[in-house]
Amino acid sequence: MKLIYDGKTKTVYDLENGYYQLFFKDDLTGKDGVFDPGACTVGLTVEGAGRAGLKVSDYFFRLLNGAGCATHFVDADINAGTMTVKPAKHIGEGLEIICRYVAMGSFVRRYGLYVKEGDPLNCVVEVTLKDDERGDPLIVQEALEALGILKPGEYESLVAQTKKICETVRQDLASKGMQLCDIKLEFGRDKDGAVMLIDEFSASVLRAMENGKIIEPLDLPKKLLG
Repeated sequence: MKLIYDGKTKTVYDLENGYYQLFFKDDLTGKDGVFDPGACTVGLTVEGAGRAGLKVSDYFFRLLNGAGCATHFVDADINAGTMTVKPAKHIGEGLEIICRYVAMGSFVRRYGLYVKEGDPLNCVVEVTLKDDERGDPLIVQEALEALGILKPGEYESLVAQTKKICETVRQDLASKGMQLCDIKLEFGRDKDGAVMLIDEFSASVLRAMENGKIIEPLDLPKKLLG
């Protein structure tokens, strides 16, 4: 296997059979030991988090593929801690979408003049650039198109895909007694240039609550999968 990328929470390899392989690490994004899926730095390492994240990713990607959402997911090997995916190119140097149902974390730090922790939000969608040096800055539609990162019309499609994906996940969690707080998604382009959901889909990129309390990353697989 050829090493393609060694990231904060995953390592990517080229399987040389037309697919890539993701290896899930035990690192989680956050700050000062506090987990935050919207953060751009590794904040803590939790033993078993990688495999737990893979279990949740496997579950949600199968759910989303079944709902007709375009994703890079092909298969997963839980014991090996790996996921097989379709190759994808970043949009620009990397584009992330955050969908929020509850105000918390970086959203409150930015907009605390108008909102407080725990306030409900109606599926607020934010777009950020993957740029650790500049703190993953927010970017608006006009700038995305002016910089050539998105083509005209792609922004609306991206937001629509995000809302479909997040609503599918929200309903599934609600059926199990959990409330979705927020999700950080990453999209890329397949070999034909079509946009699809990439990266992982686990407690490393989403927050959910049960009975008003945040579910810890390692607890989500147990509550989700039994």
